[in-house]
Amino acid sequence: MPGDHVSGIQENHVSGIQERSSLLALPGAVEASWPDEGVAAHYGDPMREQRAADQAAAVVDRSNRGVLRITGPDRLSWLHSLTTQRLEGLAPGASAQALVLSPTGHVEHHLTLADDGAAVWVHVEPGTAGALAEFLESMRFMLRVEVADVSRDYAVLTVLGPAGGDLATGLDGVTARVNPGSFGTIDLIVGRDRLSGAAGDLVRRGAVAAGMWAFEALRIAARVPRLGLDTDHRTIPHEVGWIETAVHLNKGCYRGQETVARVHNLGHPPRRLVFLHLDGSADRLPAHGDPELGPIALGLVKRTVPVDATLLAGGVAAAQEVIVPPDAGGNVQVTLRRRQII
Repeated sequence: MPGDHVSGIQENHVSGIQERSSLLALPGAVEASWPDEGVAAHYGDPMREQRAADQAAAVVDRSNRGVLRITGPDRLSWLHSLTTQRLEGLAPGASAQALVLSPTGHVEHHLTLADDGAAVWVHVEPGTAGALAEFLESMRFMLRVEVADVSRDYAVLTVLGPAGGDLATGLDGVTARVNPGSFGTIDLIVGRDRLSGAAGDLVRRGAVAAGMWAFEALRIAARVPRLGLDTDHRTIPHEVGWIETAVHLNKGCYRGQETVARVHNLGHPPRRLVFLHLDGSADRLPAHGDPELGPIALGLVKRTVPVDATLLAGGVAAAQEVIVPPDAGGNVQVTLRRRQII
């Protein structure tokens, strides 16, 4: 697929050095590679970990993600004005996804966030919290907000699976709870000094410690894109389905809104996200996502590629399944086929 992008094919590098998680000391832990250095890829049995995350309960160490804390009485209206999401009046305990766009409408940051009544807690891709904090600081002006990159002090644990909600209830040491996360997950923000203790409590309650291989396999199976893996610097929200989950189309102006409105009302995005069933008979596969329904991936292809065309992902034949249809935009209502895991 010349000029197109497939999860796990394009090489990128996260700026900054990630601290190694204390959970890498667990038996069987194998450290993940880019972009998740510093946390476990698996703990010795990735298929068992994936089954637990899909069918029972699992806890995933995502402590390599960046964490921001935003305080002040103007925090929600201010974030509402800067991002794609309607955040004014977000109730304490409620969560949301939002995007920060460039002036030309390209996705720069994907935020998963919750407000606890006193602060908005945000977690973002590894290595990106500093750049987001710098942008937000530049937009404070005279408003009553304070932005802090607290990634060194706080970490993200993600709970997955149908039994995950019960296991995560009443857990000691949880500073903030983002529920639901990007595909039905429960994201717990805990003090870094409580990371091992909180994960241990969840395991004692019945969760299985699972690595990023299991998390990524289920994310891809749920047809959920990840910034920097399934996107590039040209990505706009319509291309990957974020228009349905991270963009509010009936809110006031924000940076990049003209592109969103133009595509939604008048045109179509140049590319579209597809779900790929990879040929498992090949002697090599792209690096990400190999769950029980077979080797899979997400990819961005040109909008004009026929929906029944067989594609090549890193030289591996792949059958495509439509996630974002070719006629997305132009006031077409998109119904994304996405699976929740709890």
